[in-house]
Order: sequence, then C-alpha cells, then structure tokens
Amino acid sequence: MIVMKEQMKLSNHILLTSLKFCNFSKQILIFVLLFISFCVYGQVDGNTLSLSTKKLNIYSKEQKQLDEAYKFLGTERELDAYTNSHRLLKKTKHKKNKIYANIIIGIYNNDRNLADSALFYGYETIKLIGNQKDSLSMLSLSSAYNIIANAYGDKSLLEESKKWHLKGIEIAQKHQTRGRYFRKVHNLATTYIRLKDYDYAIKLLESCLEYTENTKFIFTVYISLATAYSYKNNFELALSYLKKTLEYFKDDKGSRNKMVILQNIGAQYHLMKNYDEALSYYNQALVLGKEKKYRRPTLDAMNNIGLVYQDKGMHEEAKKAYQESLLLSEELGFLDKQITIYNHLEESSKAQENYKNAYIYFEKKIKIKDSIRELQKDNHIRELEVKFKTLQKEKEIKFLQVENTNRNLELANREEAIRNLTLKQEIKNKESEIEKKENENKLLSFQNSTEKTLNENILLKKNQEIKDAQLAVQQAETTKQKGFKNIILYSFLILLIPVIGLLVTYYQKIKAQSELTIKQEEINEEKISSLLKDQELRVIKASVEGQDKERKRIAQELHDSIGGNLAAIKLQLNNSENKIEGALKGVNTQIDDTYELVRDLSHNLIPKKFSKNNFCDVLEEYFKNIGGASSLVTSCSVYPRKEIDLLEEELQIETFKIIQELITNSIKHAKASFIELQLNLVENELSILFEDDGVGFDTNKNIEGIGFRNIRSRLNKISGTIDIDSRIKRGTIINIEITNLTPTINEI
Repeated sequence: MIVMKEQMKLSNHILLTSLKFCNFSKQILIFVLLFISFCVYGQVDGNTLSLSTKKLNIYSKEQKQLDEAYKFLGTERELDAYTNSHRLLKKTKHKKNKIYANIIIGIYNNDRNLADSALFYGYETIKLIGNQKDSLSMLSLSSAYNIIANAYGDKSLLEESKKWHLKGIEIAQKHQTRGRYFRKVHNLATTYIRLKDYDYAIKLLESCLEYTENTKFIFTVYISLATAYSYKNNFELALSYLKKTLEYFKDDKGSRNKMVILQNIGAQYHLMKNYDEALSYYNQALVLGKEKKYRRPTLDAMNNIGLVYQDKGMHEEAKKAYQESLLLSEELGFLDKQITIYNHLEESSKAQENYKNAYIYFEKKIKIKDSIRELQKDNHIRELEVKFKTLQKEKEIKFLQVENTNRNLELANREEAIRNLTLKQEIKNKESEIEKKENENKLLSFQNSTEKTLNENILLKKNQEIKDAQLAVQQAETTKQKGFKNIILYSFLILLIPVIGLLVTYYQKIKAQSELTIKQEEINEEKISSLLKDQELRVIKASVEGQDKERKRIAQELHDSIGGNLAAIKLQLNNSENKIEGALKGVNTQIDDTYELVRDLSHNLIPKKFSKNNFCDVLEEYFKNIGGASSLVTSCSVYPRKEIDLLEEELQIETFKIIQELITNSIKHAKASFIELQLNLVENELSILFEDDGVGFDTNKNIEGIGFRNIRSRLNKISGTIDIDSRIKRGTIINIEITNLTPTINEI
C-alpha cells in the first residue's frame, strides 16, 4: 500500500512539473491528475483487502503448526518440534509467531542442556516482547524467564538461575495462571535442592502437590521429592516415590523423565550399597540418554557408573567411565560436572595411592572453581556498574531540574518585587484620600445616630401594642383548631382499621393464586418433557426393532439358502464314488449359486441410501429427522463435502453407525437439549467432533457400557481413535480421528 501511494505521489509530481513546459490547458491536466489519483487509490484499497485476508490465513496456519510443534516437546518427535519451529522462525513475518517459535526452540535447548543456545533464544524472546504489557505477552515473557533460569542452572550459576525463576513466578502470580505458577515453583525448588537448602525445597514441592489437574506434573514433583529426601539420607522414602513414578512413565519411550527416574533409583540402591541393582538401573539410563541425546543426565549416568566401580575397588573401570564423561562435559561446557569428575578422579587416585595424579586433578578442579567465581563476579560487577551509572544520571537530572526551578523562582521574585513597589505607591495615595472621607463621614454618622435613636423609641412602643392584640386573637384560634383536628383524626382511625384488614386478606388470596399457577406450570412442563422423552425413546425402540428384524432376516437367508446349498454340496460329495466328473460339475454349479447368494445378501446389507445418495446428504437428513421428531436442537456441518462423499463405502457405513450410537447415548443418558456434529477431512484424516449439553459424567469413574464398547470395536476396524472430554453438569465432547484414508474413484 505504501509503494502504491508513493507511485501516486510521483505521478502527481511529474504532471505538475509538465505544467511549466507544456502548452495544454490547465483544466485538462487537473482532470487527468484527479482521474489517475482515484484509479491508484482504488487499486490500493482492493489490494489491501486481499492482502489482509491472506496475512490472516497465513498467521493462523503458522500458529497451528507451532501448537503442534509444542506438543512434540518431551516426546519421541521433539526433533521435529525443533526443525519445524526453526523453519517457521526464518519464514514468518508475524511477531507473535516469532516469539512462540523462539520459546519452543529455547525449551528444546533446555531439554538438551545446550545452555548457550537456550540463553540466546530466551533473550531474543525478551527483545521481541519489548514493552508490551498484555496478558499473552506477559505469559510469553514468563516462559522466556524460565528458559534463561534453566540455562543458568546448567552453567552452575545457581544464584542467577534463582533470580530468573523468581521473576517468572511473579508474572504467573499476577496473571493467575495456576498451571504455570506451580511449574515455575517446581523449577525454583530444584534450584534450592542444588543450593542444598533441602527443607525449603521440600516445602515448595509439597505446595506443588495442590495442583491436581495435571497427573504427569504430580509425578514429576515426586521425582524431585525423591531427590530431596535422598540428600537427607531417607533412601526408603525416596525409593518409594521413584518406583511410583517409574510405573507411570514405563510406556513413555522417549521421555526425559523416565531416564531421570532410572538414574535416581540406581542412586538409591547405590547409597544402600546394593551395587548390582545400581549398575543395572544406571546402564538402562545411559542407553536411553545416548539414544535420545539427553546430555546432562547422560553425564550423571556415566559418573554414577564410575562411582559404583570405584566403591567396588575396580579403579581402572572407574577411570574409563570418568574419562568418557569428562570429554563430554568439556565439549558441552558443563563446569560443575567437570568439578565433580575431577573430584572423583582425585579420590580414585588417592585410593590407588597415586598422589601425583591426585594433585593434578585437584589443581584442575580449583582452576574451574576460580573461573566460575570470576564469571559470577563479572556479572555482579556489571549489575553494580549499571546501577551506579543510572543513579548518577538520575542525580544529574534532579540537579538540573532544581537549577531550572531556582532560576524560574528568581525571575518570578523580581517581577513580584516590581509589582509590590507600584502597589505600595498606589496604596499611599489612596490612604490619604480615604482619611479625608472618613473624617467627613464620622460627623454625618454622629448626626444620623441621634435622629435614629429617637425614631426607634417611638416605633418600639407602637409595635408592642400591636403584638399584644395579635397574641390574644391567635390564642383563641388555636383552641378552636385543636378541637377540630382531634375530631378528624379519631374518625380517620376508625375508618382505617377495616380497610387494612380487607387489604391483608386480598394480598393473601393473590399470593396463594400465584403459587398455585407456578406449581401448575411446573407440573405442565414436567408432563411435556416426559412426553417428549417417551417419544424419543419410541423412535430409538423402533430403530432397534428394525435392526432385530433385519438380523432375523439375515439368519433366515443364511439358514435357508446358503445352508441348503452347502448341505446339497456335502451330499453330492458323499455320493460321488462312481460318478466323479458329473458330481464335480454339480458341486461347481452349487458353489456358484452359493457365491451369488452371499453376494446378494451382502449387497442387501448395505443401506440403500448410501448407494443411491451422497453420504453427507443422508447424514444431514438424518439429523433433521431427529430434530423434527423430538425436542432436540441439532446442528450438522461437513467440510469438504465432495471428498467425504468419495470415501470408501465401508468407512461411510461404520461412521454413520458410530454417529447413530453417539446420538442414542445423548438421548438416553445425557438428557441433552442440543447436539452438534462436525465432520472435517484434512490431509487424509477424518475428524468427527460430537458435542452435547447434557448432564455429563466423570471420565475417571465412569464404566463404559455396550454403546461405547461397540464404538471402540468399530473404530478398531477402521484404524480410528476416540478421545472423550466430559465433566458433570458441563456436557460431553467426543473427538474421533480416523487416519490413512483413501477416497474411492467412481468408474464411468
């Protein structure tokens, strides 16, 4: 749009300059100029409308892809999460999608313990968010803080890690996001475990158990509790927590949590000096870590295997394990792990009485510790420098502000002093005039006061006489009025009492009548609802009876026609000792007849509606009939219709029967007043979304009936999955996914 407007300005400029050099009339040129301007604006408006819709579609499509990538994190497909997010980050022009992609890549690097990469994407997210304060931006900022905190934890800068965790928790508290808040508290607790404040860490982790909405998160908290109790030498309690969580994560092949659990169970057996069990669990964790490239847990497994060999006195095997883990930790830049490995090597060398090597390992360990201190000092010094510079700038600004105010005050004081001098001069002149007038007024006032006193005395005497007369008249009138008022009051009270009684009785009658009408309406509504439910159940019973009749017909066909043919074939085979050729021909014809009967029977089983009409039309007509025959409000939407109509006929039949079963459940059990169906076919995947507003049920406690078992058996035939989301008094949402579909091609 900006380019088009610039082109319009350029064309206007060329036309205006041509006025100086051409001999055409001014009116014609102005007309041409206006015409070009309107044409350009029309193009701009049309282009912007089409561009805006395209951008909106691209944005929503990219966001769906990022949502899918986020779900892959922590699973076997987390590499797909990284590649898809990285590709979208380079391609997208939408700021929100860039923020989302940076967060996904940062979490991926956290899981791989790639601290420097995680820090880069965390800080990049903060830059993109900038000064935005809306709730979505603040939650994204909280995720960025969590990525940075975990990265600093991987680099063993634990105080820095704690600071960023607390920042994230502060945002989660403000925006009341329980799930995010408890996950961040859990991360902070793990940092306190590394800082050896075990009691406070346990307190934080126990508070996380309040969040019962996410089962997986609860078991993650159990892992951290086991670690804390292990450090407190309560190995039995730690082992019980870990075995619970291993049972939960046993089928999760690509889970990082599973590796951590195996590692920690091995550590408990190690501490209990059960070395064979410890080695078994450590080796399982090592295999999983190398396969999934979980760097930090892999290092822990290597070190723990070395420790087991060291405790068993197998120092050469221990040294090999330490050397392998040292190479990996140096490659990844894990300073804390290097310190731990050198410490183990030093202890192993001492046990072998090789004090020269022990001293070399000790010196290397000290060097790494010094480098960590220097890094933390540098960060602290930078923060202090920034704070000092900002304080200096604030002081300079305040000093300049004070100087400006002082100058303004001096100017104002000078102006006021000049005004005061002029006012004093004017006041002196006026005071002299006032003194003269005051003297004259004093004489006049004295004369007037004497005359006033004489006149007032005369008036007071006359007023006193008038008041006495008025008082006598008023007293007589008041006595008459009091008697008249008392008579009126008594008569009014006598009339008021029966009127009040009548009003009370009338009100009670009206109240009783209204209660009777309300109860009558409730009874009528209950009768209507029961009649409607009876009608719905009759419809269902009729369909069931029809199905039973069809089954009986099929059984009769199988018994009479196919069974008879098979019996005839058997007799011919038994009596074919002498006439082999004739018997075989007879058997052959009987088999052909049986095949034709089976073919006719199978064709009769296929609903005639599907063979003569499109699947989508039949489904919509079925929904309309249900709505017309009952009080249910129905809604059915199908997209894309042509592709769904071309699906295999067997799949259409199974889908139709599943939808029938879902509607029957809603009518019989859910007591629903509204049902909605959405069918979508996207990239060879059929999605069925069924929703009602019924009473709902608890999915954890509910025992599946015959209806749901039938649905699951049908889905097994067509490679489908079902997901049920229901809560009491909130209705039910059922999502069915059918994959690997192939449309049928109609032959000419």
